[in-house]
Amino acid sequence: MILNVQSLIRSWIRRDPIRFQGLHADMIASRSGITLEHYLQQAFLVSLGVGIIFAIGGFLFTLLFAVVRPSGQIGIYNVLNLPIPDVIGGISVFYFFQGFAVLVAFAFGAYLTYNLMLRMPGFAKSTRATKINMTIHNAVAYMYAMRRGGAQLMVIFRSLSENSNIYGEIALEFRQVVRDADFFGYDVVTALKHLTETTPSEKLKNFLEDLLSVIESGGDMSAFLSMRVRLYQEEARFEQKQFLNFLSMVAESYVTLFVAGPLFLIIIMVVMGMVGGSAILQFTAVTYAVLPVGSLVFILLIDMISIKGEHAERYHKAKWLHEYDEVPLVKQAGEEKLFAQLAKYDRWRDILHQLKHPLQGFVMNVNRSFFITVPVAILYVALIVFNTPYYADPEVFINVIDDHIIIAILIVLLPYGIFYEMWVRKILGLEDLIPDFLERMANINKVGLTISQTITILVNTNLGLLSYEIKRIKRDMDWGAHFTDALIRFEERISTPLIARTVTLITKAAEMSGQIGEVLTIAASDAKMSWILKRERMSDMFIYTAVVYLSFFVFLFVVAVLTSQFLPVLAKVSTSGSGTSMFSGTLSGVGSVSIATFRRLLYHSCLMQAFFSGIIAGQLGEGSVASGVKHACIMLGISLVAFNFFI
Repeated sequence: MILNVQSLIRSWIRRDPIRFQGLHADMIASRSGITLEHYLQQAFLVSLGVGIIFAIGGFLFTLLFAVVRPSGQIGIYNVLNLPIPDVIGGISVFYFFQGFAVLVAFAFGAYLTYNLMLRMPGFAKSTRATKINMTIHNAVAYMYAMRRGGAQLMVIFRSLSENSNIYGEIALEFRQVVRDADFFGYDVVTALKHLTETTPSEKLKNFLEDLLSVIESGGDMSAFLSMRVRLYQEEARFEQKQFLNFLSMVAESYVTLFVAGPLFLIIIMVVMGMVGGSAILQFTAVTYAVLPVGSLVFILLIDMISIKGEHAERYHKAKWLHEYDEVPLVKQAGEEKLFAQLAKYDRWRDILHQLKHPLQGFVMNVNRSFFITVPVAILYVALIVFNTPYYADPEVFINVIDDHIIIAILIVLLPYGIFYEMWVRKILGLEDLIPDFLERMANINKVGLTISQTITILVNTNLGLLSYEIKRIKRDMDWGAHFTDALIRFEERISTPLIARTVTLITKAAEMSGQIGEVLTIAASDAKMSWILKRERMSDMFIYTAVVYLSFFVFLFVVAVLTSQFLPVLAKVSTSGSGTSMFSGTLSGVGSVSIATFRRLLYHSCLMQAFFSGIIAGQLGEGSVASGVKHACIMLGISLVAFNFFI
């Protein structure tokens, strides 16, 4: 079957090649690494599978409209008395309706999925273009630093492509130049022209075209790169302002759609509950489906458009020392005990360090907290469930259990949020001092002192949190490590994108020359620009974090009024025995179970709102989901305390 699909798709493309020309270009620009035929085959199979799932959903959905006739047959009442042929008369009209709904659901699901699959490469292309535009000033600064050291263009491109884990998508773009030169035999100019045709970033395309004109005319490459570094740094601030304006629109949309909107629906549904229990199903859908699914969509949207704090890693190359393979090696016995003692000493040293600093390991790697908190939370929930007595009323059981489940969630999330906040504060403190550190290094190096002498002088200066790390760099150099190795160890200890880019820039320049004052100035300027952009974003988006908090408190207040003031009165009126009451007919469908259900749904809607609003507040204000964990814990704790002690 797959071979038949492939042949059909191949003939389909050949009949109308222009139709898929844009899709093919988007796939190349997104670096999907898959052929057009294979992708269309995947789109066809995925759309077919999703269509079947939609058909099953349509079948189940039609069961909600099934009506049992007096004869016991399931069907739909012919309210309009439409004439039905005798052939159909023996078959329930419902089955025709059900078959039609299944076909429509299948066609809708397959068509929607297929068109979405065709647009996915375009979305990936736009995402890559945004990421390239956001980091192009860092890459051009790196190219300028290497060019100042005397490196040739191909050496610069190769070095940049090898640091894709630090420079991201733009380094992957220059990897295409290296590939064309190494495997296809292109010269630098031809490879760059090929990249201008396939890159998704218009800014990178313009930069490459200007670079080609400088190469072909024999202009000053260093002056050109220096000018572009300053230009792109200024444009980066302007682009971030545009991004923040769009992000503010997303934040306002979230507050309107998923805070004010659900609150309005909740009030309407509680009032509708006075007529009967039909509003409970709709209220349940809003609480357990609309709120979480809509919030997740916004979280994914913000994650797609945001400038995320990427995780930088340095990869080391292993070198096989085989120059003296022909020399015989003689192993001497009697040293095994010494090596065992060294290993034992290392183990005890690590244990003693953990005992002296028990929280440092969790701060350095916040995910370690899950190894303790998750088992504790599971054990806590298990103890609660096994010790909870049997309740015939499920609402009573849920009312007993749900608070403990929230406590278990807080047991897992609260330590993670605290340790992550401690780590972020430490990193921000170090990154704030990096530009000043680099500027001082540049000024001292320009005087004529070597890098080692520069570090020796900076050890005695006061650079706050960075002073301890400078002392460790100096200690590594005193023990025989090269300056670049000491810097790489510093980067591995901290492991942030800003420090990784700075260290990579300095180490590459130091490999070419000992006088790198100009390069250090470039690195300082680049680090300062990154720091300014981050601070501007945090200050501009802080107001929207406050808006999310205020909207949550308004949501909690309204729900608290409904729970504490409206529902008790409703329960008293609905359970009163007065048959002549004006509410006796209206509230006949509202009983104690419905009141308990409404109270539970109101409580759970606050919990849902607290968790997702906290996550989105962290994304808006600090640019990561992990930063929103502490906000989610605060809001969950407030909801838990409010509903158990004040409402």
